[in-house]
Amino acid sequence: MLYQALVVSLVVFLTVGGQELLGFTQLGRPIVIGPLVGLLLGDVQTGLLLGASLETIFMGVVNIGGAMAAEPGLASALAVAFAINMHGGLGVALPIAIPLGIIGVEVKTLIYVLVVGPFASVFDRLAASGQQKKYTGLHFGLWTLQWFLYSLIPFFAILVGSKATQNAINMIPDTIVNGLSVAGNLLPAVGMAMLMKILWENNISVYYFLGFLIVAYFKVPLIAVAVMAIVIGVVSAQNDFRMHKIEKKNAARPAVVTNSPDQQNITESADEQENDDFFS
Repeated sequence: MLYQALVVSLVVFLTVGGQELLGFTQLGRPIVIGPLVGLLLGDVQTGLLLGASLETIFMGVVNIGGAMAAEPGLASALAVAFAINMHGGLGVALPIAIPLGIIGVEVKTLIYVLVVGPFASVFDRLAASGQQKKYTGLHFGLWTLQWFLYSLIPFFAILVGSKATQNAINMIPDTIVNGLSVAGNLLPAVGMAMLMKILWENNISVYYFLGFLIVAYFKVPLIAVAVMAIVIGVVSAQNDFRMHKIEKKNAARPAVVTNSPDQQNITESADEQENDDFFS
């Protein structure tokens, strides 16, 4: 159990903390943490399944500034670890992940305020006096302290709380467990709905319905749909680029102000030639 606690806390430290150190590299996403925890705990299949399922739930969750909804990294690490330890599967792990994510973001905010916040004036003073080495050292030192404290949450949760969690889950009636399973299966749809609410645009909605038609009625595998989406994206980008070049060329062309019908015909012919070149 000590090994598992160390592994999960190390994964949280390197992924959740590392993504902020390196500029939000998405290392702390469930799709990364799930398989990694599964690999280190000896159950890659469960890690992959839970990582993908949790990613669909937290896909629309983006914590920006003080607007924070949940912490998917901590929730994913603990959910996968508990699922492997307790052999609970998706039905147990998915409902657990939501409260864990909410608790995780609250603790992270508290650490920000209590540990990092008091040093804001120190950073200003070091920057004003040009003490670059001390500034850099303080930055990395606070980062290490902050995420070390944060990684203690999964460490003690696995070390102390896994058996207690197992006993508590064993006491839950089967009807409630089944209800949690149904709720867990619905949560990915909620995550996708949150993502669609952010990304939805009426002028490209036809692609959404096209993808739904291809998957639901023609039963095309998701990999093939992803490749088709890449092809459509590349073709659209090429057309946009060519159109941008034509608009830029037209803007650079000197304007000719004349009432002569002959010159108007010449201008119209040039425009028609541009259109022919674009569609050829």
